[in-house]
Amino acid sequence: MAQSTVGPKEAAETNSAQGTLVKAYRHMLLARVLDDKLASLYRMGKIQGGVFLGRGQEALSASVGVSLRNGDIFAPLIRDAAGRLAFGEVLLDSVRTYLGSRLGPMRGRDGNIHRGRPREGLLPMISHLGAMISVVNGILLAHRFKGIQETVGAACMGDGACSTGSFHEALNQAAVERLPLVLVVANNQYAYSTPNNRQFACASLADKAPGYGVTGHSVDGTDLEACLGVTRKAIALARAGGGPQLVVANLLRLCGHGEHDDASYVTPALKSSAAGRDCLKLAEGCLIAHDLATPAELDRWRSTATEKVEQAVAKVQREPAPDAGEEDWCAISTRHLSEGQFQ
Repeated sequence: MAQSTVGPKEAAETNSAQGTLVKAYRHMLLARVLDDKLASLYRMGKIQGGVFLGRGQEALSASVGVSLRNGDIFAPLIRDAAGRLAFGEVLLDSVRTYLGSRLGPMRGRDGNIHRGRPREGLLPMISHLGAMISVVNGILLAHRFKGIQETVGAACMGDGACSTGSFHEALNQAAVERLPLVLVVANNQYAYSTPNNRQFACASLADKAPGYGVTGHSVDGTDLEACLGVTRKAIALARAGGGPQLVVANLLRLCGHGEHDDASYVTPALKSSAAGRDCLKLAEGCLIAHDLATPAELDRWRSTATEKVEQAVAKVQREPAPDAGEEDWCAISTRHLSEGQFQ
Protein backbone atom coordinates (compact mmCIF):
# COMPACT_ATOMS: atom_id res chain seq x y z
CA MET A 1 0.00 0.00 0.00
CA ALA A 2 1.35 3.43 -0.94
CA GLN A 3 1.94 5.72 2.02
CA SER A 4 1.20 9.45 1.86
CA THR A 5 4.09 11.76 2.60
CA VAL A 6 3.94 15.07 4.38
CA GLY A 7 6.44 17.76 3.48
CA PRO A 8 8.36 19.89 6.00
CA LYS A 9 6.06 22.88 5.50
CA GLU A 10 2.89 20.84 6.06
CA ALA A 11 4.41 19.13 9.09
CA ALA A 12 5.45 22.49 10.58
CA GLU A 13 1.97 23.90 10.03
CA THR A 14 0.41 20.86 11.70
CA ASN A 15 2.76 21.10 14.67
CA SER A 16 2.09 24.82 14.95
CA ALA A 17 -1.68 24.30 14.85
CA GLN A 18 -1.48 21.56 17.47
CA GLY A 19 0.73 23.68 19.68
CA THR A 20 -1.71 26.57 19.41
CA LEU A 21 -4.59 24.24 20.31
CA VAL A 22 -2.84 23.14 23.50
CA LYS A 23 -1.81 26.71 24.34
CA ALA A 24 -5.36 27.99 23.87
CA TYR A 25 -6.79 25.20 26.00
CA ARG A 26 -4.43 25.91 28.88
CA HIS A 27 -5.46 29.58 28.84
CA MET A 28 -9.09 28.45 28.85
CA LEU A 29 -8.40 26.21 31.82
CA LEU A 30 -6.59 28.90 33.80
CA ALA A 31 -9.41 31.34 33.11
CA ARG A 32 -12.04 28.83 34.29
CA VAL A 33 -10.12 28.07 37.49
CA LEU A 34 -9.69 31.81 38.09
CA ASP A 35 -13.40 32.46 37.51
CA ASP A 36 -14.36 29.70 39.95
CA LYS A 37 -12.06 31.22 42.58
CA LEU A 38 -13.43 34.72 42.04
CA ALA A 39 -16.98 33.42 42.37
CA SER A 40 -16.02 31.79 45.67
CA LEU A 41 -14.39 34.98 46.95
CA TYR A 42 -17.48 36.97 45.97
CA ARG A 43 -19.76 34.64 47.92
CA MET A 44 -17.41 34.99 50.91
CA GLY A 45 -17.78 38.79 50.78
CA LYS A 46 -14.14 39.30 49.81
CA ILE A 47 -14.88 41.20 46.58
CA GLN A 48 -16.54 44.61 46.41
CA GLY A 49 -18.66 45.14 43.31
CA GLY A 50 -19.81 42.52 40.83
CA VAL A 51 -18.20 39.37 39.48
CA PHE A 52 -18.90 38.53 35.85
CA LEU A 53 -17.72 35.14 34.64
CA GLY A 54 -16.80 33.89 31.18
CA ARG A 55 -17.93 30.32 31.76
CA GLY A 56 -18.89 28.89 28.36
CA GLN A 57 -17.15 31.61 26.34
CA GLU A 58 -13.51 30.60 26.92
CA ALA A 59 -12.96 28.88 23.55
CA LEU A 60 -13.82 31.99 21.56
CA SER A 61 -11.99 34.28 23.94
CA ALA A 62 -8.75 32.27 24.02
CA SER A 63 -8.83 31.93 20.23
CA VAL A 64 -8.78 35.70 19.80
CA GLY A 65 -6.00 36.19 22.34
CA VAL A 66 -3.65 33.57 20.88
CA SER A 67 -4.30 34.68 17.29
CA LEU A 68 -3.25 38.29 17.87
CA ARG A 69 0.42 39.23 18.02
CA ASN A 70 2.65 41.82 19.65
CA GLY A 71 1.74 45.29 18.45
CA ASP A 72 -1.93 44.45 17.88
CA ILE A 73 -4.80 46.05 19.79
CA PHE A 74 -7.16 44.01 21.96
CA ALA A 75 -10.36 45.41 23.46
CA PRO A 76 -11.78 42.53 25.53
CA LEU A 77 -15.23 42.28 26.97
CA ILE A 78 -16.20 41.57 30.54
CA ARG A 79 -16.01 37.78 30.11
CA ASP A 80 -12.67 37.62 28.28
CA ALA A 81 -10.35 36.34 31.02
CA ALA A 82 -9.10 33.58 28.69
CA GLY A 83 -8.38 36.03 25.87
CA ARG A 84 -6.65 38.46 28.21
CA LEU A 85 -4.36 35.72 29.54
CA ALA A 86 -3.64 34.50 26.01
CA PHE A 87 -2.79 38.05 24.92
CA GLY A 88 -0.27 38.31 27.74
CA GLU A 89 -2.10 39.72 30.74
CA VAL A 90 -0.42 38.78 34.01
CA LEU A 91 -2.64 36.74 36.32
CA LEU A 92 -1.89 39.14 39.17
CA ASP A 93 -3.45 42.03 37.22
CA SER A 94 -6.83 40.33 37.31
CA VAL A 95 -6.66 39.27 40.95
CA ARG A 96 -5.36 42.65 42.10
CA THR A 97 -8.14 44.48 40.30
CA TYR A 98 -10.92 42.29 41.72
CA LEU A 99 -9.52 42.44 45.25
CA GLY A 100 -8.77 46.17 45.13
CA SER A 101 -5.00 46.08 45.60
CA ARG A 102 -3.29 49.44 45.13
CA LEU A 103 -0.48 47.55 43.32
CA GLY A 104 -2.76 46.58 40.45
CA PRO A 105 -2.91 48.28 37.04
CA MET A 106 -5.89 50.41 38.14
CA ARG A 107 -4.42 51.07 41.62
CA GLY A 108 -7.51 49.76 43.40
CA ARG A 109 -9.95 52.15 41.76
CA ASP A 110 -12.37 52.41 38.82
CA GLY A 111 -14.44 49.35 39.65
CA ASN A 112 -13.09 45.83 39.58
CA ILE A 113 -13.27 44.99 35.87
CA HIS A 114 -11.99 48.01 33.95
CA ARG A 115 -8.37 47.00 33.96
CA GLY A 116 -5.91 47.23 31.09
CA ARG A 117 -2.46 48.23 29.91
CA PRO A 118 -3.01 50.52 26.91
CA ARG A 119 0.69 50.96 26.15
CA GLU A 120 0.84 47.20 25.59
CA GLY A 121 -2.26 47.16 23.39
CA LEU A 122 -4.65 45.84 26.07
CA LEU A 123 -7.46 48.34 26.46
CA PRO A 124 -9.47 48.87 29.66
CA MET A 125 -13.05 47.88 29.04
CA ILE A 126 -15.87 50.40 28.70
CA SER A 127 -18.97 48.75 30.13
CA HIS A 128 -21.12 49.94 27.24
CA LEU A 129 -19.28 47.59 24.90
CA GLY A 130 -20.38 49.09 21.58
CA ALA A 131 -18.22 52.07 22.51
CA MET A 132 -15.07 49.95 22.36
CA ILE A 133 -15.26 49.70 18.56
CA SER A 134 -14.71 53.43 18.07
CA VAL A 135 -11.80 53.36 20.53
CA VAL A 136 -10.12 50.62 18.50
CA ASN A 137 -10.92 52.52 15.29
CA GLY A 138 -9.17 55.59 16.68
CA ILE A 139 -6.02 53.65 17.51
CA LEU A 140 -5.98 51.98 14.10
CA LEU A 141 -6.35 55.37 12.40
CA ALA A 142 -3.54 56.77 14.55
CA HIS A 143 -1.31 53.87 13.47
CA ARG A 144 -2.20 54.61 9.84
CA PHE A 145 -1.29 58.29 10.23
CA LYS A 146 2.02 57.33 11.85
CA GLY A 147 2.86 54.84 9.13
CA ILE A 148 2.64 51.84 11.48
CA GLN A 149 1.64 48.91 9.30
CA GLU A 150 0.05 45.49 9.79
CA THR A 151 -1.66 46.33 13.08
CA VAL A 152 -4.93 44.52 13.71
CA GLY A 153 -7.46 45.69 16.28
CA ALA A 154 -9.85 43.18 17.84
CA ALA A 155 -12.94 44.46 19.65
CA CYS A 156 -15.07 41.94 21.54
CA MET A 157 -18.68 42.22 22.64
CA GLY A 158 -21.86 40.32 23.27
CA ASP A 159 -24.99 40.14 21.17
CA GLY A 160 -26.65 42.97 23.08
CA ALA A 161 -24.01 45.48 22.04
CA CYS A 162 -24.97 44.90 18.40
CA SER A 163 -28.27 46.68 19.07
CA THR A 164 -26.61 49.95 20.07
CA GLY A 165 -26.07 53.08 18.04
CA SER A 166 -22.37 53.05 18.86
CA PHE A 167 -22.08 49.65 17.16
CA HIS A 168 -23.68 51.01 13.98
CA GLU A 169 -21.68 54.22 13.85
CA ALA A 170 -18.30 52.64 14.60
CA LEU A 171 -18.70 49.64 12.29
CA ASN A 172 -19.85 51.95 9.51
CA GLN A 173 -16.77 54.14 10.07
CA ALA A 174 -14.46 51.12 10.06
CA ALA A 175 -15.99 49.90 6.80
CA VAL A 176 -15.69 53.27 5.08
CA GLU A 177 -12.07 53.65 6.19
CA ARG A 178 -11.24 49.99 5.45
CA LEU A 179 -9.71 49.59 8.88
CA PRO A 180 -8.08 46.29 9.93
CA LEU A 181 -10.76 45.76 12.57
CA VAL A 182 -11.90 42.31 13.71
CA LEU A 183 -15.19 42.62 15.55
CA VAL A 184 -15.83 39.47 17.61
CA VAL A 185 -19.37 38.92 18.85
CA ALA A 186 -20.07 36.27 21.47
CA ASN A 187 -23.74 35.58 20.85
CA ASN A 188 -24.48 34.13 24.28
CA GLN A 189 -28.22 34.26 23.52
CA TYR A 190 -29.10 36.97 26.05
CA ALA A 191 -28.40 40.66 26.52
CA TYR A 192 -28.50 40.27 30.28
CA SER A 193 -31.95 38.60 30.35
CA THR A 194 -33.28 39.75 26.94
CA PRO A 195 -33.31 36.81 24.48
CA ASN A 196 -32.16 37.03 20.87
CA ASN A 197 -35.70 37.08 19.47
CA ARG A 198 -36.34 40.36 21.29
CA GLN A 199 -33.08 41.90 20.09
CA PHE A 200 -32.90 41.36 16.33
CA ALA A 201 -35.05 39.98 13.52
CA CYS A 202 -32.36 38.64 11.18
CA ALA A 203 -31.56 34.93 11.25
CA SER A 204 -28.00 35.55 12.42
CA LEU A 205 -26.00 38.56 13.58
CA ALA A 206 -23.53 37.67 10.81
CA ASP A 207 -26.26 38.77 8.37
CA LYS A 208 -25.50 42.34 9.41
CA ALA A 209 -22.06 42.19 7.75
CA PRO A 210 -23.10 42.65 4.07
CA GLY A 211 -25.13 45.73 4.95
CA TYR A 212 -21.99 47.44 6.19
CA GLY A 213 -19.81 46.15 3.37
CA VAL A 214 -17.68 43.98 5.66
CA THR A 215 -16.86 40.28 5.63
CA GLY A 216 -18.91 38.11 7.95
CA HIS A 217 -17.96 34.82 9.62
CA SER A 218 -20.04 32.43 11.73
CA VAL A 219 -18.64 29.80 14.07
CA ASP A 220 -19.69 27.34 16.73
CA GLY A 221 -18.43 29.11 19.85
CA THR A 222 -18.25 25.86 21.82
CA ASP A 223 -15.70 24.31 19.43
CA LEU A 224 -12.12 25.44 20.16
CA GLU A 225 -10.71 24.13 16.86
CA ALA A 226 -13.40 25.89 14.87
CA CYS A 227 -12.94 29.14 16.81
CA LEU A 228 -9.19 29.07 16.22
CA GLY A 229 -9.69 28.49 12.51
CA VAL A 230 -12.18 31.30 12.04
CA THR A 231 -10.46 33.90 14.23
CA ARG A 232 -7.06 33.26 12.64
CA LYS A 233 -8.60 33.56 9.17
CA ALA A 234 -10.41 36.80 10.03
CA ILE A 235 -7.30 38.34 11.60
CA ALA A 236 -5.17 37.33 8.60
CA LEU A 237 -7.67 38.88 6.18
CA ALA A 238 -7.78 42.13 8.15
CA ARG A 239 -3.99 42.28 8.36
CA ALA A 240 -3.69 41.71 4.61
CA GLY A 241 -5.88 44.74 3.80
CA GLY A 242 -9.22 42.96 3.54
CA GLY A 243 -11.01 45.53 5.68
CA PRO A 244 -13.18 44.90 8.76
CA GLN A 245 -14.21 41.37 9.65
CA LEU A 246 -17.29 40.46 11.71
CA VAL A 247 -17.01 37.16 13.59
CA VAL A 248 -20.16 35.86 15.26
CA ALA A 249 -19.91 32.86 17.57
CA ASN A 250 -22.96 30.97 18.76
CA LEU A 251 -22.70 29.78 22.37
CA LEU A 252 -24.41 30.03 25.75
CA ARG A 253 -23.28 31.81 28.87
CA LEU A 254 -23.15 28.94 31.39
CA CYS A 255 -23.90 31.19 34.33
CA GLY A 256 -25.88 34.29 35.11
CA HIS A 257 -25.08 37.75 33.83
CA GLY A 258 -23.12 38.13 37.07
CA GLU A 259 -22.81 36.19 40.29
CA HIS A 260 -25.80 38.14 41.57
CA ASP A 261 -27.99 36.65 38.80
CA ASP A 262 -29.37 33.08 38.95
CA ALA A 263 -30.12 32.98 35.18
CA SER A 264 -33.58 31.53 35.84
CA TYR A 265 -34.74 33.04 32.54
CA VAL A 266 -32.60 30.63 30.48
CA THR A 267 -34.85 27.91 29.08
CA PRO A 268 -34.12 24.20 29.67
CA ALA A 269 -34.24 23.62 25.90
CA LEU A 270 -31.46 26.13 25.33
CA LYS A 271 -29.36 24.65 28.12
CA SER A 272 -29.61 21.21 26.50
CA SER A 273 -28.95 22.50 22.98
CA ALA A 274 -25.63 22.46 21.11
CA ALA A 275 -25.03 26.05 22.20
CA GLY A 276 -25.20 24.95 25.84
CA ARG A 277 -22.27 22.55 25.61
CA ASP A 278 -19.26 23.27 27.85
CA CYS A 279 -16.45 24.39 25.56
CA LEU A 280 -13.81 23.38 28.12
CA LYS A 281 -15.03 19.78 28.22
CA LEU A 282 -15.24 19.68 24.42
CA ALA A 283 -11.68 21.01 24.15
CA GLU A 284 -10.45 18.31 26.52
CA GLY A 285 -12.07 15.65 24.35
CA CYS A 286 -10.48 17.21 21.28
CA LEU A 287 -6.99 17.12 22.82
CA ILE A 288 -7.40 13.47 23.79
CA ALA A 289 -8.74 12.57 20.34
CA HIS A 290 -5.73 14.22 18.67
CA ASP A 291 -3.29 12.53 21.07
CA LEU A 292 -2.22 15.93 22.36
CA ALA A 293 -2.95 15.11 25.99
CA THR A 294 -3.90 12.22 28.23
CA PRO A 295 -6.44 12.37 31.07
CA ALA A 296 -3.53 12.32 33.50
CA GLU A 297 -1.93 15.31 31.76
CA LEU A 298 -5.23 17.20 31.85
CA ASP A 299 -5.46 16.57 35.61
CA ARG A 300 -1.89 17.78 36.05
CA TRP A 301 -2.55 20.96 34.07
CA ARG A 302 -5.62 21.66 36.21
CA SER A 303 -3.58 21.19 39.37
CA THR A 304 -0.96 23.60 38.02
CA ALA A 305 -3.62 26.18 37.15
CA THR A 306 -5.21 25.85 40.59
CA GLU A 307 -1.85 26.32 42.28
CA LYS A 308 -1.14 29.46 40.23
CA VAL A 309 -4.49 30.99 41.12
CA GLU A 310 -4.23 30.13 44.81
CA GLN A 311 -0.73 31.60 45.01
CA ALA A 312 -1.85 34.80 43.27
CA VAL A 313 -4.85 35.22 45.59
CA ALA A 314 -2.76 34.56 48.70
CA LYS A 315 -0.20 37.15 47.58
CA VAL A 316 -2.77 39.82 46.75
CA GLN A 317 -4.70 39.33 50.00
CA ARG A 318 -1.56 40.48 51.83
CA GLU A 319 -1.23 43.63 49.70
CA PRO A 320 -2.52 47.06 50.77
CA ALA A 321 -5.76 48.60 49.60
CA PRO A 322 -5.86 52.32 48.73
CA ASP A 323 -5.74 54.56 51.80
CA ALA A 324 -8.26 57.39 51.43
CA GLY A 325 -6.14 59.64 53.64
CA GLU A 326 -2.90 59.11 51.75
CA GLU A 327 -3.86 58.18 48.20
CA ASP A 328 -2.99 60.52 45.34
CA TRP A 329 -6.38 60.60 43.62
CA CYS A 330 -5.15 62.37 40.50
CA ALA A 331 -7.14 60.75 37.70
CA ILE A 332 -4.41 61.01 35.10
CA SER A 333 -0.76 60.05 35.22
CA THR A 334 0.64 63.40 34.11
CA ARG A 335 0.47 65.59 37.21
CA HIS A 336 1.05 68.93 35.45
CA LEU A 337 -2.14 68.40 33.40
CA SER A 338 -4.35 67.82 36.42
CA GLU A 339 -7.17 70.15 37.42
CA GLY A 340 -6.10 73.49 38.83
CA GLN A 341 -2.72 73.69 37.16
CA PHE A 342 -3.80 76.24 34.53
CA GLN A 343 -5.31 78.92 36.78
